[in-house]
Amino acid sequence: MTNMIAAAKQEIATLVLSAYNKTVAGGTLPAGGEGVQGTIDIPRDEKNGDYASAWAMAAAKLLGQPPRKIAEAVLAELDLTDSYFSEAEIAGPGFLNFRLSERWYRDVLQTVETMGADYGRIDEGQGQRVMVEFVSANPTGAMTIGNARGGVLGDTMASVLDRAGYDVWREFYVNDAGNQVELFALSLEARYLQIIQGEDAVTFPENGYHGDDLRDLAKRFYDAHGDAYVDINPEQRRTDMREFGLAYNIDKMKQDLARYGITFDQWFLESDLHNSGYLQETVELLIDGGYTYEKDGALWLNLMDMGAEKDDVLRRANGHYTYFAADIAYHRDKFIKRGFDRVIDVWGADHHGHAIRFKKVLPAVGIDPEKLDFLIMQMVRLTRDGETVRVSKRTGKSITLADLLDEISCDAARFFFSTKPDTHLEFDLGLAVRQDSENPVYYIQYAHARICSLVKALAEEGEAVQHAAEVDFSQVAGQYERTLIKRIARLPEEIRTAARDYDPSKINRFAVELAAAFHGYYSHCRIKGEAPEVLRARLKLADTARAVIACCLNILGVSAPERM
Repeated sequence: MTNMIAAAKQEIATLVLSAYNKTVAGGTLPAGGEGVQGTIDIPRDEKNGDYASAWAMAAAKLLGQPPRKIAEAVLAELDLTDSYFSEAEIAGPGFLNFRLSERWYRDVLQTVETMGADYGRIDEGQGQRVMVEFVSANPTGAMTIGNARGGVLGDTMASVLDRAGYDVWREFYVNDAGNQVELFALSLEARYLQIIQGEDAVTFPENGYHGDDLRDLAKRFYDAHGDAYVDINPEQRRTDMREFGLAYNIDKMKQDLARYGITFDQWFLESDLHNSGYLQETVELLIDGGYTYEKDGALWLNLMDMGAEKDDVLRRANGHYTYFAADIAYHRDKFIKRGFDRVIDVWGADHHGHAIRFKKVLPAVGIDPEKLDFLIMQMVRLTRDGETVRVSKRTGKSITLADLLDEISCDAARFFFSTKPDTHLEFDLGLAVRQDSENPVYYIQYAHARICSLVKALAEEGEAVQHAAEVDFSQVAGQYERTLIKRIARLPEEIRTAARDYDPSKINRFAVELAAAFHGYYSHCRIKGEAPEVLRARLKLADTARAVIACCLNILGVSAPERM
């Protein structure tokens, strides 16, 4: 088993049941407790052992005996020979506390060696097909800081799910249809004509896109076509400009995201839903099911009858479909057409109400709403030198993803944005560039580089890292060594819970704790200059920690430098 914490818990359950069966055979305890499932936990205080079983408390009512008496009977029959445990004792009202044996510690290091870069990979998902849809920014301008956070959360969540045994698909939904895209085309047209005719001669559309990026786009179109588009049909002009602008912006998004370490399996175009007729087909399915009504020339979805607080428009009076209608068709495509077992949408906090209403309609189009989950992320506040960095989408002064990566490293950005999604994030740009232990990503990377330097220096002296089978692990039986090995063993369990809770920040926290455990170990357990058997065992442990730190950084999309 690759999850050594799960292996230890499973063995305790087996040992306790075997001991109980012996008490029944010997007449010490009554039968009937075979199906009892007592909790097995890791005590906060190591004085209470490494693991604690509450089986005796869980069986007390069924067996009609005090928990402590049951625990005493079971303890008398426990056989720990060749197990993961060296001893067991009774505590409190009837807890059975177990202490780990050298075999468990050895097997942890052997497991890391055997699995290599795949350490931590488990089969919790059993190959279920999961789509993670994230970023999905409107292709009408540069990506924002919110997109930067959503990109990391989605990408890291996908990596966690992959490690947990799911078949993961990353997707970007391109909103290349609808009112915002039409406004984008009108804005681009106005800026293009202003280049030729002057700004005062051409009225800029109300609520248009005012950013400098749009002026730059208009200049690019002018450089490519000159004034050839001044006198052509305005509808054709806007169509061509829309295609030009969207193609340029989408390509720029791909470049910025690649720089950010993010690639997608598919960029799904909303326009495909319109052009293929799939959106119209989906709306007709709702009409035929009796879920709609007409009011003021628009087609409405009767969401209140489905338990929502308000209804939503599917098709406006002008005949244009809404984003809500397109979203329904898109998710029908995900589940019905492409057959994903589960879908996770990474959305901003402003979409919370939309997410609640959206799940209400899914049964009407044949989708189990329990198969759709939302990872709702809270807002980001950028600070520098204690001052808030203001962000404004349409003033041309916003800090974009590209701007951020010009100021701080991709590693720092990815690590800081991976924090718990349901909390507001204060991103300290000054902290992100610091090269000391206050900067968590630097702290982790330094631990990795420190071990690499140690391994290289000892190799030059003829002391290479040994295979686990060749190491005497009795030489790493001290407090700091055991603490480090226990931390190393936690990665598969952290991946399991991060996938379960949709919280990739668990990997961030674990990586910091693992780095701290290594730094503590290295400060108290000398390696260089020790007796050969001690040096080799401690070097093996250090290199194992390095490998697991690298696994964590890989999940987070952060580099693992060999020197700093």
